[in-house]
Amino acid sequence: MKKIMLVFGTRPEAIKMCPLVNELKIRKNIQTTVCVTGQHREMLDAVLNIFDVEAQYDLGIMKEKQTLFDITTEILNKIQPVLEKEKPDIVLVHGDTTTTFSTALACYYKGIRVGHVEAGLRTYCAKSPYPEEFNRQAVSVIADYHFAPTALARENLIKEGKREERIFVTGNTAIDALKTTVREDFSHELMDWAADSRLILITAHRRENLGEPMRRMFRAVRRVLEEHPDVKALYPIHKNPLVRSVAEEELNGCENIRIVEPLDVIECHNIMARCYLVLTDSGGIQEEAPSLGKPVLVMRGTTERPEGISAGTLKLVGTEEKTIYENFKRLLENEVEYRSMSERKNPYGDGFACKRIADILEQQLEKI
Repeated sequence: MKKIMLVFGTRPEAIKMCPLVNELKIRKNIQTTVCVTGQHREMLDAVLNIFDVEAQYDLGIMKEKQTLFDITTEILNKIQPVLEKEKPDIVLVHGDTTTTFSTALACYYKGIRVGHVEAGLRTYCAKSPYPEEFNRQAVSVIADYHFAPTALARENLIKEGKREERIFVTGNTAIDALKTTVREDFSHELMDWAADSRLILITAHRRENLGEPMRRMFRAVRRVLEEHPDVKALYPIHKNPLVRSVAEEELNGCENIRIVEPLDVIECHNIMARCYLVLTDSGGIQEEAPSLGKPVLVMRGTTERPEGISAGTLKLVGTEEKTIYENFKRLLENEVEYRSMSERKNPYGDGFACKRIADILEQQLEKI
């Protein structure tokens, strides 16, 4: 019996790792253990409940006003005894969070194999996104197995000198998650509020966008909403007080926007499935929304998901007010352009990434 431990700590990680946990649990020759760091708290717990995943270990690191120093050192100190007790054959981490980097580093120190889910995403700009780009590149140096979501991600890893026989193109587990969360019978008072309008879903929280870039983003959104009375926008706001302060100053009094507390994953995915388009500076939504046929305007200067740009499901619009305003307005007023984005094929997978990863792990563990 081989032992696999999955470690994650944020809501986005949990959404993408919980389907993999459940796939591994049905494999009879694998013992699956889950360790959460609690880098996010309430949002993480809600996702675990939705996917019916129980964590055997909870490091509980989250504290008020935590810094990257706090997260990194707390995880390194608290995960060491867990790794020493469990002695996993391989630890799986996901993506690009500080939980991911710190766990991979701890495994390196203990001589434990690391499998990196959603490997090979790159902007090659260390400060965009920050600190995610550093995290994902650093984990790739440590990882023994790289589960790349796309062929382009695989090419990035090969160019960096990673062993080709340890790189596997699997699709993205985010698409697998939608099979659990998107439901035909979904109803919500927010959908009732927007029933007679085209609904826009907005997410904005990226560290490098805090301050003036975020002000420009919100001004552009407000201008478009005020010019289009048939359009309403929903903004589940991040808990960061700096984000909330800018949103209050720039969006207060705009009747066509609802600023709400973070949605749970069921609410988020089902509202996304029913919205008209998405404006975001997030990462995972760039994969999820296209699979639901929703155009995405990415309010960032770079993206580690250029496959969506090439496929035409995403458009990179930066953080300048004029550019966001013009592109947002165009998608609302130009039906041809809207359809050209909404009807493109999603490049991020077919919903069977978890099965592929589990199959590969079984094969690789036989060699250990």
